[in-house]
Amino acid sequence: MSPFDPTSNPPSGCPSDSSLANNSPDAAEQSPASQQPPDPAQSIHAPLPGDPIPFAGAPPPPARPPKPPLPEDLRISWSWPHFFVFLFFTLASFVVVQTTLAIYYAPHERLTPKQYEQYLLNKPQFLFGSNLIWYALIFLFLYVTLGVLRGLPFWSSLGWKTLRSDFSTGRGGAWVYFLSGCGLAVFVAVASSQVQNKENLPIQELFKNRSSAMLLMAMAVLVAPLVEETVFRGYLYPLFAKSFGIVPGVLLTGVLFGLMHGSQLGWSWGIVALLILVGVIFTFVRAHTGTVVASFLLHLGYNSMIATVTIISTHGFKRLPTFH
Repeated sequence: MSPFDPTSNPPSGCPSDSSLANNSPDAAEQSPASQQPPDPAQSIHAPLPGDPIPFAGAPPPPARPPKPPLPEDLRISWSWPHFFVFLFFTLASFVVVQTTLAIYYAPHERLTPKQYEQYLLNKPQFLFGSNLIWYALIFLFLYVTLGVLRGLPFWSSLGWKTLRSDFSTGRGGAWVYFLSGCGLAVFVAVASSQVQNKENLPIQELFKNRSSAMLLMAMAVLVAPLVEETVFRGYLYPLFAKSFGIVPGVLLTGVLFGLMHGSQLGWSWGIVALLILVGVIFTFVRAHTGTVVASFLLHLGYNSMIATVTIISTHGFKRLPTFH
């Protein structure tokens, strides 16, 4: 019998093919007797490496509370880099305009610095011409950078939106804000009379010349409310409120508004403090109504009342006021 004959039985003592198969490692793994029953808990809680199913079923991490949405009037297109460029342009253009016109209107005779300043203050075309050119450059900068380059509507982007009266929410009509501004001017006039002021305030020099006094009143009514409300309540307030919050934005804008008039008042801090309060009230109205139109009307009524009282008390600047 040949050992290669598949039909022959193996010699005694030699393992058969079946016994070899049963004794092989693969057979040991496949043998039911050699396998342990799987642990159900282990099969559930011990995921295979890289298996995405357990991660998909895991509870998500706790979500952060969503930020409250910004009010519509604070959704602006500019940010702090634009503000710093605006600040640099504003200061640089002021220096350039003032210097250029000061050289143009310089007297031929030699004057001391104090006399030279007095000479320019008594020249209305320098004083108000420089301000008008400066205001025009500020508006041009805002129009180009916000309107032209970004393709946005200029006035509505800067907060000039329709004033909607709703007395249930404390939002009045146009005349309410204008007359409130008139009343605010009366309050400030009474309060400032109780404040000790410095003598010879810079703004008092403008009332020593009838032409300068008339131009000052015209600027205060026709130009200043438009420019100052656009810059302070239209441009600065939304940036401050968006960055720091509405209340800090209102306060910061009001402080800057009062300080801007400090040099005209010789830094008489009693009156500057009153103007800071006025600036805070203007900004609060703008924040409450969501439009610069409301603060503009308040500002217009405020300046109009001051101009009217001044014109009446001086008989049309025929009798210039005296200051003590």
